[in-house]
Amino acid sequence: MIDLKGKVAIVTGATSGIGEETAKVFAIAGASVIVTGRREQPAKALVKNIQAEGGQADWIIGDITNSEFTNSIVATTEEKFGRLDILANVAGAITRGDALNTSDEDWFTMMNTNVSGTFFMSRASINAMRRSGGGSIINLGSTVGLTGCAGLAAYCASKGAVVNMTRAMAIDYAAENIRVNSVNPGAVDTPMLVSGHGNLNADSIREENRNSIPQGWLPQPKEVANLIAFLASDLSKHITGAAIPVDGGYTAE
Repeated sequence: MIDLKGKVAIVTGATSGIGEETAKVFAIAGASVIVTGRREQPAKALVKNIQAEGGQADWIIGDITNSEFTNSIVATTEEKFGRLDILANVAGAITRGDALNTSDEDWFTMMNTNVSGTFFMSRASINAMRRSGGGSIINLGSTVGLTGCAGLAAYCASKGAVVNMTRAMAIDYAAENIRVNSVNPGAVDTPMLVSGHGNLNADSIREENRNSIPQGWLPQPKEVANLIAFLASDLSKHITGAAIPVDGGYTAE
């Protein structure tokens, strides 16, 4: 059983999908959780839900592409809970298109959100984790950061960067008991899965993705959140620098 009692966590992208489920799983496992995202109402509702179940949580709204905000949220977390042990970098964005159909704006959105935001949050957290005697950073990559995919040039580039940045940070801080791993989902039944497809029917998109998975079923966000929680816990204390797929066998083919 995953036990996070006494640990303090920050979860980015916590207002929907995998981030929301990660915050819930952390709280159930006993962690005190700071949830963050850009939308206040979903963040407040999530915190209220966690507190109603007996968990400890608070919310901070901001933009992780702003390094001043990432420094501030870590400082606020230490002020409120006294330490920081876990960072789950789940916030992300997706734009679809090959290179010729990717605008400058789309490119920079992918790099700023998926890469810079992950980097800024991680950098801001490292000294706090040092003060706590160590910690665990879990970055959300993607199977397309491991293998590539047609029609997702900027997204693939951003997630590939996340995976290799994870490896570099894992090496840099291993001797200080700060572990850094990436979780790399394939298709997951989240709002992001069906976004940006124009007029295509959401059920058709889910079915197409389901058919590409060897296991034959489309996972819910909690399947990914469970792995994130495992990597946050002492059950995985000898795992660092790993890039773990959560894809029902997709990358094995």
